[in-house]
Amino acid sequence: MTPLELIVNFLRQQGIEYLSCFPTTNMIETAAKAGIRPIVCRQERIGVGIADGYSRVTNGEPPGVFAMQYGPGAENAYSGVATAFSDSVPMLLFPLGNSEDREGVAPLFSSVASFASVTKRVERINSSARIGEVMRRAIAALRQGRPGPVMVEIPVDILKDQVQPTILADLSIKRANSQGDPADIDAAARALCDSRRPIVHAGQGVLYANASDELTELAELLSLPVMTTVVGKSAFPENHPLSLGSGTEQSIPRKLHHFLQRSDLVLGIGCSFTKHGMSVPIPSGKPLIHASNDPSDVNKDYQVEYPIIGDAKLVLRQLIDACRDIVGKDGRRNPAVIEEIASVDRRWLADWMGKLTSRERPINPYRVIWEFMQTVDPNEAIVTHDSGNPRMQMMPFYRAGGPRSYIGWGKSHGLGTGLGLIMGAKLARPDKLCVNFMGDAAFGMAGLDFETAVRNRIPIITIVLNNSGMASEGRSMPTADANYRIAELGGNYSEIARALGGYSERIEDPAEIGGAIKRALRVTDEQGEPALLEFVTAQETDWSWRGSESMLGTAAGDFKPS
Repeated sequence: MTPLELIVNFLRQQGIEYLSCFPTTNMIETAAKAGIRPIVCRQERIGVGIADGYSRVTNGEPPGVFAMQYGPGAENAYSGVATAFSDSVPMLLFPLGNSEDREGVAPLFSSVASFASVTKRVERINSSARIGEVMRRAIAALRQGRPGPVMVEIPVDILKDQVQPTILADLSIKRANSQGDPADIDAAARALCDSRRPIVHAGQGVLYANASDELTELAELLSLPVMTTVVGKSAFPENHPLSLGSGTEQSIPRKLHHFLQRSDLVLGIGCSFTKHGMSVPIPSGKPLIHASNDPSDVNKDYQVEYPIIGDAKLVLRQLIDACRDIVGKDGRRNPAVIEEIASVDRRWLADWMGKLTSRERPINPYRVIWEFMQTVDPNEAIVTHDSGNPRMQMMPFYRAGGPRSYIGWGKSHGLGTGLGLIMGAKLARPDKLCVNFMGDAAFGMAGLDFETAVRNRIPIITIVLNNSGMASEGRSMPTADANYRIAELGGNYSEIARALGGYSERIEDPAEIGGAIKRALRVTDEQGEPALLEFVTAQETDWSWRGSESMLGTAAGDFKPS
């Protein structure tokens, strides 16, 4: 067998059905001969995004895979890989590499040198005889510890070698997970049961550990309000009465801010507690329980009083058992917590209902989000935002369903990322309605890859919120905008989508929002075609800022479970 035949057959054994890719790479033809379907994108960044979205939905079992040529192909893929790395996404990347006699010669691009800072592991196959050990390390890196993209560079001069199939015949890599130290679990459980206003801060580690059921069990045992990070959104069902929702530093549900400010203990599970614009800052003086499978996260940005190193699912089970030993098998249920969450949430929604149901023209983007929520079952959908205003507007208001019904991303900000992610999600879960929201600036970055969905018959729905400009960015450059109109954007994106072969509509009347969404649902479901809905919107710049205490109502009393 050739090295590529060997690698591709191994990928088949791992259950991989799709190869996201952009020519020219010999892996495309080899994969097609082996029955792996190539998904050819229009640009490498979106191709990486397809593999990224696939892995987020499958939890990396099997992982998404992207292959590209050396030089320009690998260079163009860089920002997509950086996004996946920032969100700890387990996927495989296969760039071709320079021949051995040219490796390291300037100015030739070296994937091994260049991608080292944005991959969990990157390695070059410097001999066809070492394919087995390189692939063993690659798969092990995908399955052990903190997830992340793994890259294997294949030099062009080994492509015609002949290798024995037995190199990979017995390669079986099992996932290994660890519990927390029992003493750490006991200390954390006692602190949790003794606190009067504890809350849970859940990250995407809960998703990767398939630990949503355990998280729900612990929350219900102790009446714990649960917030999630941007990337952890859907780790806890947001229709649950104990849900506080998800947000960022700048856009946050009022109930999340309300309970976080008043908390006297924060349990971080499956999160990094990274200080970042897309994370909700933890107020000073809050004791922290921090459970992570990556020791480098603990005490990184916050001082942690109760550290736990372990898998989120196993740690949660340990905490449940330890807390039951303290409070009894029936736990401590307190309806007052649920009532307080609901009360704060009702007041907040009432304050925003004017925007959520606005009849103004151009359409208020919050009306689009609200209508979408009234039309779509969140448990039957996978939804993602894009960078900028769509993320800030959706995060606080959209109520995600169960695990992996929402793809949140945020520590890297590449406009247009959501389009690739949602195509990958649809490939992973063809039974789900898959929808991405993007702005007109994001469409300008990546919109032509809507044709990738058309050509490959990936029936996604893309919702473009077209406000004809850079609404938020324009505030930071008023002189430049006044003199040179640099914040203005133009275009009819529904016409572009139609020219690319997809179904599209342009909607200007808010009364037509719901009907347009239903028509798009029928097109994707019954005809199997991708659809694009372009909503002509106002330049809405109000976000659900954490706000002043006067907006949040008077402070409630303790809600210690009893």
